[in-house]
Formats: sequence, structure tokens, C-alpha cells
Amino acid sequence: MGRVSEKVAFITGAAHGQGRSHALRLAEEGADIVVTDACAPIHPLVDYKAATREDLEETRALVEKTGQKCVTAVADVRDRAALTGAVEVGIEAFGRIDIVCANAGIMTVHEHSWDIPEDAVDAVIDTNLKGVWNTVVATAPHMVESKRGGSIILTSSTAGLRGHTPYAHYAASKHGVVGLMKAFANELSRYKIRVNTVHPTGVLTEGMGTFSDRTMAIIGSSATGLAGATNILPDLDADPDAEYAPVPLLLPIEISNAVLWLASDEARYVTGVALAVDAGNTVKP
Repeated sequence: MGRVSEKVAFITGAAHGQGRSHALRLAEEGADIVVTDACAPIHPLVDYKAATREDLEETRALVEKTGQKCVTAVADVRDRAALTGAVEVGIEAFGRIDIVCANAGIMTVHEHSWDIPEDAVDAVIDTNLKGVWNTVVATAPHMVESKRGGSIILTSSTAGLRGHTPYAHYAASKHGVVGLMKAFANELSRYKIRVNTVHPTGVLTEGMGTFSDRTMAIIGSSATGLAGATNILPDLDADPDAEYAPVPLLLPIEISNAVLWLASDEARYVTGVALAVDAGNTVKP
């Protein structure tokens, strides 16, 4: 306990899924939390459940059950002004930000990437890449001014390390996050601020865990789509005598444990790293 005690974490996309899991894991280890989410559908082709204001308040309540403090703000990461306002809510409540988790993201899946509607391309890139840019730009000045250092963790994907299909716009956005990470790791290092990316494989959340039959059929209909979705490690909690089968999805806690490590002083000399938490997805030949 206490691996991030007396720290304040700002987390986007935290009304449910991985963002909520990160908030709870950091709170369990002593951090106070600022949680934000758009709390609204982003695009009609995103075929899984959008977060609601009630979801965001549930995250707050769950964090407070750990004994830590939590404040919320509704903000779409595509909206710089709204996100800056959310940061100000956190600064007013806690006086500082030490940890940033730029977690918010969306995904749409299409039969062919060249058929993706332009507005869907814009929504994915604006959320997954520009939203991360906005998150860093909104938080980093406060971290620099505090002279406390800190950790910024950007959520990418296995699709940010390989050429996954059939969602080239998503892969491009997640590759772009790696570029932001490397550039900001260099630029913010003099201020003792570390910047890293985390790269999950598929995660069992209200997002990927509830993809429609249509989306799953598209991913499974091509060899490259199926290869991108396939891991190599089995379920590590299964019967050791069970027949080998790759684990299909990870639980959010697996990603949150990596986020916690990157946020903690245990990783105080780790910066500029693309950390895959992917059950071997990206090591495949």
C-alpha cells in the first residue's frame, strides 16, 4: 500500500472501463483522483456503450470507498477549453497534479479501411491523438510549475506497435501517441516529468468486451484481422492441465497494474518507453 501516496492523478475516459480501473488502482495505493469523461456518444459507428454522467459519479463513489478523495468533471478530450476546465477543477481541489493518465479513446471497425467515412476518421483521430495532445498540454504546465516532477502515461494499443487491420485510422492514431510520448519525454525530462505509453491488447471492458456481433465478424473474417487480435499467452489463472488456448482478452486490472508501476517511484528512471501489456500479442512473428 502507499505506492503513490500523497499524489494526485488526473485520468481521462474514467467513467468506466480501463479509466475507472486505473482510478481505483491508484486510489488503492494512496492517490487522490480527478476523473473526467465526455459522458456522451462520440460517433454513431462506435458500437459499444458510451459512458454516462451516472457512470462518472459511480467512479467517484468507488474511489471514495478506498478512503481517497475524488472530484469529477465532464469534458470531451477533443475540446481543449473543456479539458483545461477539468484540470482547473483538479487544481482547485488538490492544488497540484502529479500523475496523468491520458486514457480516453474510441474505436470503429470497418470491412475495409478505405471505406471508413471521413467523419469517423476525424472522430477517432481527434479523440485518440488530438485528445492525448490536449491532455498533455492542459496538464504539463501545472506539473512544470509545481517543480515536483511527475509521470504522464499515454494509452496507446498493440495497434500502436503493429499494422493491425481493418481499422487503419485507429492504428494511425495509436502510432501517433507513441510519437507524442517520445517527443514529450525529451521535452519534459528537464522538469523531472516522465512520459511513457502503455499498449494493451484486447481488454474486457464496456468497450472491446462488448463489441457487436458485426464488429467481431469483421475482425474474424480476414487472416490479418484475426492475427492482430490473437495473443500467445494462455489464461494464467486457468487449470494448468487445460488444453492450450490463447487468452482472448485481459481484465482491466492487468493494465492498471502497469499504469500504477509507471506512476510510482519504482519506475522513477523509466521514460520514453512503450510498455506492452499484451499477453505476447506484439512479439508474434
